[in-house]
Amino acid sequence: MILPNVRMSFGRNEARWLVLLLGDGDARGRRHWEEVLADEGIDALLDDPRAADVVLRHRGLLLAPPRLVLYVLIRQAFLERGLESRMLADYTTALVFEFGKRDRSYRIADHDEKEYRYLVDVLADLADADGRRAFLLRAHLGNFALWLSGLFPDHIVARVHRMGGPGLDYYEEMGRTGFRLAAGDPHAGHRSLGELYENAAEAFPSVRRALNLFSDRNLFPIPSSPVDRFLRQTADGFDLAHRE
Repeated sequence: MILPNVRMSFGRNEARWLVLLLGDGDARGRRHWEEVLADEGIDALLDDPRAADVVLRHRGLLLAPPRLVLYVLIRQAFLERGLESRMLADYTTALVFEFGKRDRSYRIADHDEKEYRYLVDVLADLADADGRRAFLLRAHLGNFALWLSGLFPDHIVARVHRMGGPGLDYYEEMGRTGFRLAAGDPHAGHRSLGELYENAAEAFPSVRRALNLFSDRNLFPIPSSPVDRFLRQTADGFDLAHRE
């Protein structure tokens, strides 16, 4: 199960890295950020747009904790798209981190034997599932739709053109449906996840676009079809300043 547990895991080590990165090799700069950390807490460093800039500038040189780097980059994409929720940024970071491991994105849990390659397969099993498995399937429908449409929008758009596949609006609707169903499941209440899933359903299009920004900028900066990407970004209202 994906939990919003990245941000809360940050401690002294992550704070030290943020001060080091933001200080950018300058003793006076480090002292400034140490004071900011002491006065305002680690979120003031995590949310500062300069954090993403220095992480990108030094990612090949500094061995900063991977979860810290991922959170900073995703959080900045969220803020640029007007998404203030730290909880959603935290959850999305945990999702990207976990689904990036081997075939985890195709499974509803770490050690579940069955793989789901398509959203319709998740829906098909959900029709006959109950109990905890039904809850995991509901959450996975939202998670998998966000993973695919958030990180691989170019692939989805290319499939639309080549094969007449479903577009991004289909993934948004499926993702919102999954999160809404998960929010109403009693198991979500046991984990205090109901409100999170409700917010994820409501904000799904915006979260998807924020992940697109993160993906376009950091994972696939050179698109296979620049025209398709330009049209997608234009349709989603991406500012020219956000484009690589």
